Amino acid sequence: MKKILLLTIIISAAILFGEPAKKSPVGIDEQLGKMLPTGLRVTDEQGNLVEFDKLIDKPTILMFVYYECPGLCSPLLSEVADEISKIDLKPGTDYRIITVSFDPSEKSELALKKKKNYLSTAGIAVPDDGWRFLTADSNTIAQLTDATGFRYKKEGDEYIHAGALIIVSPTGKITRYLLGTDFLPFDMKMALIEASSGTVSPTIAKVLKYCFKYDPEGRKYVLNVTRIAGTAIIMMTLVFVGYLTVGRKKKEKINEQR
Repeated sequence: MKKILLLTIIISAAILFGEPAKKSPVGIDEQLGKMLPTGLRVTDEQGNLVEFDKLIDKPTILMFVYYECPGLCSPLLSEVADEISKIDLKPGTDYRIITVSFDPSEKSELALKKKKNYLSTAGIAVPDDGWRFLTADSNTIAQLTDATGFRYKKEGDEYIHAGALIIVSPTGKITRYLLGTDFLPFDMKMALIEASSGTVSPTIAKVLKYCFKYDPEGRKYVLNVTRIAGTAIIMMTLVFVGYLTVGRKKKEKINEQR
């Protein structure tokens, strides 16, 4: 009976919390507290060479994509375009967004096309310097992705990669990672606020998503009662199992003394 109970707990915990990902050529190695490299030159949407670190003078949302991506990149870009209208911070004034293509074959013409597309779908007006779409050569891309721990792999004509927002302070320090392609507005706002003072924080996106969900009608965050209740049940079960185990050991000890 106890073995079945313990097995149930393990399975439930795996479902609720997930299993740690195995090391692979694709993923994110968080570099919290590290500084982005300086002196790197990238190409902006107009085809001009600019110094990458000079673009970061405010809290910045940095993301790596490739513009012709048939999968993950479009949902990621669309999510950002949608979520920035839900936070009471203004792009270009309070923070910046920088998108960098990690495909060295993509050029500024394509970057400009994508910029126009996503800015037109954003729920708020975004100034030209509020969201930059950049391209770069392979050496520059490698330095940027290595510095941020962004690992990807090319297979045929496509790339396999993870989705993430990398939050950077005005001084170029990495302060937060928001993983995936689905974010809470609260995550983005808090990450940018923390980055404004250079505060380094561990990733909390998974924790917040676990405990809260955004109610678009009420425009507020509400507790995810189902998950919290499930966690409480597991914790109570663990306590119960511990109680039975301790009680059994005490009983055996009493019997031995007799």
